[in-house]
Amino acid sequence: MRIAIIGGGPGGLYFAALTKALDPSHEITVWERNAPDDTFGFGVVFSDETLGGIEHADRAVYEAMQAEFARWDDIDVHLDGQVYTSGGHGFAAMTRKRLLEILQARCRELGVTMHFRTTAPDVDELARDHDLVLAADGLNSMVRRRYEATFRPTLDARRCKYMWLGTTKVFDAFKFYILRTEWGVMQVHGYPYDATGSTFILEMHEDVWRAAGFDHAEDRDWVPGESDEESIARVQELCADIFEGHEVMANNSRWITFTTIRNETWRAGERGNIVILGDAAHTAHFSIGSGTKLAMEDALALAACLHEHDDVDAALAAYEEERKPVVESTQRAAQASLEWFENLGQYMDQEPEQFAFNIMTRSRRVTHDNLKVRDPEFVQQIDDWFARSTPGGRPHTPPMFQPFRLGELELTNRVVVSPMDMYVSPGDGMPTDFHLVHLGGKAMGGAGLVMTEMVCTSAQGRITPGCTGIWTDEQAVAWGRIVDEVHRLSAAKIGLQVGHSGRKGSTKLMWKGIDQPLEEGNWEVVAPSPLPYRPGVNQVPRELTREDLEAVKEEHVAAARRGAEAGFDLLELHCAHGYLLSSFISPVTNQRTDEYGGDLANRLRYPLEVFAAMREVWPAERPMTVRISATDWVEGGIDVDDAVQIAQAFKDAGAAGIDVSSGQVTPDEQPAFGRSYQTPFADAIRNRVGIPTIAVGIISSWDDVNSIVLAGRADLCAVGRAHLYNPNWTLHAAVEQDYDGPGAVWPMPWRAGRRKPQTGRSDGPKPRLQLVREGETGSRHARWRPGA
Repeated sequence: MRIAIIGGGPGGLYFAALTKALDPSHEITVWERNAPDDTFGFGVVFSDETLGGIEHADRAVYEAMQAEFARWDDIDVHLDGQVYTSGGHGFAAMTRKRLLEILQARCRELGVTMHFRTTAPDVDELARDHDLVLAADGLNSMVRRRYEATFRPTLDARRCKYMWLGTTKVFDAFKFYILRTEWGVMQVHGYPYDATGSTFILEMHEDVWRAAGFDHAEDRDWVPGESDEESIARVQELCADIFEGHEVMANNSRWITFTTIRNETWRAGERGNIVILGDAAHTAHFSIGSGTKLAMEDALALAACLHEHDDVDAALAAYEEERKPVVESTQRAAQASLEWFENLGQYMDQEPEQFAFNIMTRSRRVTHDNLKVRDPEFVQQIDDWFARSTPGGRPHTPPMFQPFRLGELELTNRVVVSPMDMYVSPGDGMPTDFHLVHLGGKAMGGAGLVMTEMVCTSAQGRITPGCTGIWTDEQAVAWGRIVDEVHRLSAAKIGLQVGHSGRKGSTKLMWKGIDQPLEEGNWEVVAPSPLPYRPGVNQVPRELTREDLEAVKEEHVAAARRGAEAGFDLLELHCAHGYLLSSFISPVTNQRTDEYGGDLANRLRYPLEVFAAMREVWPAERPMTVRISATDWVEGGIDVDDAVQIAQAFKDAGAAGIDVSSGQVTPDEQPAFGRSYQTPFADAIRNRVGIPTIAVGIISSWDDVNSIVLAGRADLCAVGRAHLYNPNWTLHAAVEQDYDGPGAVWPMPWRAGRRKPQTGRSDGPKPRLQLVREGETGSRHARWRPGA
C-alpha cells in the first residue's frame, strides 16, 4: 500500500511505525510542517492500560519509552493547607519532545519517509495517488475543514480558561491545587515528566479569569510559538507557594478555551480513503488523560484493522466501529470531569474530606468501589468521616446505608424506589392489590423510601385510563391500606407523588403506545397554552382560565388532605416531565401573556401557588418535596441555571427537598442519555441552593449510589428499573458489601436469605502466581523519586 500521513505528531508517527513494522512493503510518507524538534506543551501522561497496549504492539517503542518514564501512583489534593492522597492509580509520563524523538527514530529504522518543515501536498491529490491518506493534523485540522460536510464536526467551546506551562520543580505525584483567590477559585493540574521538571496547568472559570484581569490580551493576534509573558509573570506570583522559587517555563503558553471536538464520521473523500485520527477526530479534556494517549490508541487500532482486513474500505469501517465507542465513552467521562471543574465554585463549601472524594470521582468513571480497590485506606478515611458527619451516623457502614433526615422524616438509608407509573388501575383511579404487592414488596426489599406512581388529582388529570387517583375518599381509603402494610412489614417510609397530566393526558397505556392518543373513551386535556404535545397527533389542549386554575389548585389541595389522612409519610408535587405544572414552568409549553406567563418568575407563579396551598393542609411535621425537570434538553428551554432558580423558589416556599429529573417536556428533546446522566443537575441544585436533592436517571448499581452520596452530589438516590428487575435490590446491595445492620432491615422471615447463595464451580484453579498477585492487600503509594 501507498500511505500518506499528514501530521508528524505522536499519532501519525506511531501509526507509521506500527504499519511499516507489520508489512515492510508498505510505502509510507509523513509530512510535518514543523521542525522535527518543535513541540508545543511539556509532558504527556499515560495510564497503565494504555501502556499495556503499546507494550504488546511494538516492543521496541515501548522499551524506549519505558527508559524515559517518570512513574508514580499517587494523586494529591491540596486544599486549604491540607493534603489528601489517593494511591494505586498507575501513571507514567515523559516529555513530548522525547516521545517524538523515539517515534521518529523508530520510523527511520523501519524505512518510513518523513518530511519536516514541509506542507503536505493537496489532500485530494494525495487521495488520488495513495491507497490511504491519514490526517493526523491536530485540533485545527485542515483536512477536517476541507471535508466538513462529510465529517460533520461539532465544536463545543467551554467556559474555562487554562494555560499550559512547565516548571523545574519536580512533583512527586499528580497534583491538584485548589486556590481560593479574591477573584474566585482556580485550580492547578500538575505532574512530573522526568527528573528535571513537571507540567503545570492553571485553569479557572472564564468569569474568574476576567475578574482577575487575565483578559488583558483577549483580542490580540498571537504569533505561533509566542507566549503571554504578562500573564505568566502573574501566574508565577499567584502560585509562588507552589513553585517554591523554581523556574517557570513557557512554550507557546497563552490562555486557551478547551474545545471538545466530535465528528459524526471519521472517513471522507471520493474513494473513502481519507481518515482522521487523534485531535483531528476527537478531543477529551486533559483532566482525565491526554490527546497524545488517545491518538496513539487510535493509531494502534487503525494499524491493526488495516493488517486484519483485505481492503482499505473494510479496514476503515472496522476501525471506526471498534474505536468510536471507546472514544465516545472517554469523551463522556472527560465531559463530566470538564464540567466538574467548570463548576468548581459550587463545591467550595464542602468539607475537605468530601471534596477530596468528589474530585477523585468527578468523571463518574472512578467510583467508590473502584477507589476502594486502588486505595482502601483512602476510602475508609472518607467513609469514617461521612459516618461521623451524618446525624445518627453508623460506623463501618457503606454510605448508602447511612441514615438521612428529610425535614423531620427519618429514613433508614439513602435508597428511594422511584415513582413509576404502573398503568394497572381498572379505570376508576382505584389502587389495587397490584399496588399493594408492588409497593409493599419494594418496601420489604430494603429501600428507605418508597414512592407511589404519579397519583392523579382528578379523572381529567390522568395520563391514561390505567392511572391511579386520589380524588375520592374511597381511593384514599385504598391507599391507606397500602400505607399501613408498608409500615407494618418494613422499615421503609412511603411517599405520595401527586400530579396532573395536563396536555399529556388521555393517552394509551404505555405498552399499547406511549403518548399515543386514545382511539375511544378519550377526555378533554388542558394546559397553560393551547399547544399539543405533538401537533397533528395529540389533541390540542384547552387553555386554562382563571376559574380553571383555581379549581385545579383545589383538586391538589384535596389530594394533599386525603394523602395525609391515608398516612403517607411524605408528599411530592409533580412539576416535571411536561405534565401540567411542568408545562407552566417551561417556556417551550407556556406562551401565556397574563401574570402566569412570560419570565421564569411568572411561569413559576402558579406551581408555587399550588405548592403553598398544599403545604397549608399537609401536616407540618411531614416533609414535602417537588419533582422538577432540570432541563428540557432543547434550545430555548429550561436549563440547569433555571433549575437552580426553580429549586430556590420551592425551597423558599417550604420544600424539604428537590427530586431532580429532566426532560419529557417536548418530543423534540435531545437528552445526553447515559449512566447517572441526570446526577449533575441534582449536584448543582444541592450545592448551589443548599437543599437536599434526590438524584434519578439510570442509577443502577450500589456503587453509583455510594459514590453519589459520598461525593455530596445528592442526598438520596432514586432507583427505578433496577428495582423492577430485582425488588430486593437494596437488601442484595447490602449482601454484596458484606453489610448487615440497621441500614438494611431484612424482614424476619427472610433473614435466612442474608447469605449469597452458593453457585456451581465454573472454572478451575488460577495459576499460583496470579493468585498471589490477587491476594495482595493495601494500596500502592509509589511516588516519583528521580534517581531512587
